[in-house]
Amino acid sequence: MHHALLPMAAAAAAALLAASPARASQALADKAGCSACHAVAKKALGPSYKEIAARYKGRTDAAAVLAASVRNGSKGTWGALPMAPTGPERLSDADLKALVSGVLKTP
Repeated sequence: MHHALLPMAAAAAAALLAASPARASQALADKAGCSACHAVAKKALGPSYKEIAARYKGRTDAAAVLAASVRNGSKGTWGALPMAPTGPERLSDADLKALVSGVLKTP
C-alpha cells in the first residue's frame, strides 16, 4: 500500500514545483509594484506578462533587456506611457532575475 502512494506523491510534488515560479513571480511583482500597471493575461496600463513573453520569445538577450528595463525604467517600448525604474531597495538583483524569468515563461 505504501509503495502505491509513491507515484501519486511524486506527481503532486512535480505539480507544486511547476506552479511555484508563477506564484513566486506574482508575489515578487506585487512586492515591487509591477502589479499596479501589469497583469498576467490582460493589458492594463502596461502590457500583460503574456504580451511581454510573446514579444521576447526566442531572444537570447531577453532576460537582460527586461531586467534593464525594470531596473532603469523605459520609455517608448510599449507606447507613450513610460515605465518607472524599480531600484534594488524595492527588488533585489536575485528577485529581479526570478521575476523576469517568470514573466518570460508566461504562456
